[in-house]
Amino acid sequence: MTITFDEDKQKRKLDELLHKEEEDLVQVLSAKYGLEYINLQGVSVNADALRLIDEPTARASLAAAYALLDKKVKVAVRNPQDEKVAAIVDSLKAKGYVPELFITSTQSLEKAWKTYKDISFAYESKAGSLEISNEDISAIVEKAKSLQAIISILENTVAAKKSYRVSRILETIVAGALAVDASDIHLEPEETYIRLRYRLDGVLQEVIRFDAETYALLLSRIKLISGMKLNVKKDSQDGRFSIKLASGEIEVRVSVLPGAYNESIVMRLLNPKSISVPLEELGINPKLLDILNKEMNRPDGMILTTGPTGSGKTTTLYAFIKRIHTPQVKIITIEDPIEYHLPGIVQTQVNDKGYTFLEGLRAAVRQDPDIIMVGEIRDNETAEMAVNSALTGHLVFSTLHTNDAAGTFPRLIDLGVNSKVITSAIRVAMAQRLARRLCQFCKKESPIEGEAKKEVDAVLASIEDKSLIPASTDKMWVSVGCDKCNGTGYKGRIGIYEAVLTDQKIEDAVEKNPSEREIWAAAKGQGILTMKQDGVLKVLQAITSLDELERVISLVD
Repeated sequence: MTITFDEDKQKRKLDELLHKEEEDLVQVLSAKYGLEYINLQGVSVNADALRLIDEPTARASLAAAYALLDKKVKVAVRNPQDEKVAAIVDSLKAKGYVPELFITSTQSLEKAWKTYKDISFAYESKAGSLEISNEDISAIVEKAKSLQAIISILENTVAAKKSYRVSRILETIVAGALAVDASDIHLEPEETYIRLRYRLDGVLQEVIRFDAETYALLLSRIKLISGMKLNVKKDSQDGRFSIKLASGEIEVRVSVLPGAYNESIVMRLLNPKSISVPLEELGINPKLLDILNKEMNRPDGMILTTGPTGSGKTTTLYAFIKRIHTPQVKIITIEDPIEYHLPGIVQTQVNDKGYTFLEGLRAAVRQDPDIIMVGEIRDNETAEMAVNSALTGHLVFSTLHTNDAAGTFPRLIDLGVNSKVITSAIRVAMAQRLARRLCQFCKKESPIEGEAKKEVDAVLASIEDKSLIPASTDKMWVSVGCDKCNGTGYKGRIGIYEAVLTDQKIEDAVEKNPSEREIWAAAKGQGILTMKQDGVLKVLQAITSLDELERVISLVD
């Protein structure tokens, strides 16, 4: 008979004995220290609790926070009399937590510490809310001095995907977008790779390309936190989540669209700081600004601003509301979504469960407001309700999708609003676009020549108020590109505006179901700049470039 000695088996038995002895010892010590004993082997460690103590500190002090309820946090420790443990307790109390100590074994702590590898600096407290610790995102923003720095950070994060959860990659993408003030994040699958692009000042910039395997995990993560269905892959879906920072909350609107190779994702970052712009800084011509200030002081009527998605309409409406808000007036808004929280104003958000712009407007009128803001007029009923509200003692602000200011009137008629009451309700119809500002550090002077000179001169000749035209009209400024503007030649954006006032000529034209051209003919003589005229003046003032202006509007009829 041959006797074999299994060294591994004997080692496991010895380890089991040692662990049992330690558990027995800890239970004895629990009575000595007056602390309850906890064995974490059968306990689910709460990631939110574990995060309260960083991993190096936890290992150095033989401690782990494992449960969290409101502000009560349970902390397992090996030696409750250790000075490092006392420092942890003091730190938690300083942050407003109520720590409760439990005594445990080293084996239990090792089990808890293993959970650190599964968490990152951001976490999902519930579907629709992505919380990022201010310290870590600030570290990324500090490193990300430029788009090139962000690209380097993202490449390193994606390359190290095996050591990170996919949520870390998502958080780095979002943090990078916030660092460079991007308004949108685009994830676009191609046949052999995925392309990530940021929209900076209205223009898409490619950031990195990465593999489809990582994207599949990223797509599931984004769907999960946005409240979308993970198993739906052939239909478009919309969702949203919020990013909670120390400086405030940023809402992210997410759109998923089925494509040829996989679903594509667009995430729109609604950053309050980019929306909170004073009225004087929007780029509105002084003459039009005076008119708007006068019309906003009226007790009733409607001011409409029009333009495509992303043209800054909501920012303009918020600037209007902040200008006229006083404790003496009641303002109610109906928005989709609430992009910027205004103190002292009742803001409501439409949803897909029946609270539409129409229902919100009906409810708002019953609240006896002085001023109403309707985020968007989309249908006949909302249009009629908004017009009637403007006719019955309310000042109404809203937006409409048309190409220019003159198109407002035909559009409302097309929606079924009685042409006889449109001009009684509307005070000002505006249109706007956003053009990138030239970088003040690298812009370069250039002569206006050839076809460009003909286009500029033709626009200048159409300006009624010649006093607005600068003395020199033969030079402009062009973009160059430097470190300050991520090599684009532009930094920030400015509004390009036009408006049509309701007067007798406009009223007579509207009653005849006019075209946009007929409205413009009726508006001639009002002396308000068109978008072409406003844009060309901004080119001559070195605010933007002619190339940029022609990107957002056409200078040729």
